[in-house]
Amino acid sequence: MKLAVFDFDSTLMQGETLEFIAKEYGIEPLMKQITTDAMQGKIDFFESLIKRVALLKGAKEEKIVKICKELPYTVGASETISELKKIGYKVVCFSGGYETATLPAQHALGFDAQFANILHFKNGEMTGLVGGEMMFSDSKGKMLKRLQSLLNVSQDDTLTVGDGANDLSMFQYAGKRVAFCAKPVLKEKANIIVDTKDLREILNHI
Repeated sequence: MKLAVFDFDSTLMQGETLEFIAKEYGIEPLMKQITTDAMQGKIDFFESLIKRVALLKGAKEEKIVKICKELPYTVGASETISELKKIGYKVVCFSGGYETATLPAQHALGFDAQFANILHFKNGEMTGLVGGEMMFSDSKGKMLKRLQSLLNVSQDDTLTVGDGANDLSMFQYAGKRVAFCAKPVLKEKANIIVDTKDLREILNHI
């Protein structure tokens, strides 16, 4: 068995989930700046996550669910996942984002499992709080090690794909490390670099 792990925001999906939501509430510039700082490694991922989610306190759950179901997936995402599964990969999504977005994506794109954070709603509105397995800068690396142990997959048989600083922790445990339209901080640690926004390009390196 082989294992392929994809980031979600700006990898399987074109953009950042919270920025699509923030646009609806008129706070996109502020949200985008915090996201950019986090993905470039300028501020701690956990700190940025808490700040971004807090900005959306009071946002309507129904509206957020609708936005997340309509997110634009990256060109070639479904085809790439399908091809990887055909050649023996289990395909998983690790997201510092939210199940509200990754669960619909799993049904649409066909990956095998997803691990993401969970937005907290109360009385149909966001409370500004968030929890989950992917809240820290080293979360993806820790989860990858757990999956490798569970599935008995070696580092050489592990493929990881991401775009930002919070993907660094999983790169150190993967034989194939794809920086997809990525920030410089991730490209430095990659051994495969794809700068075309088409995930099918990855298949040329497998």
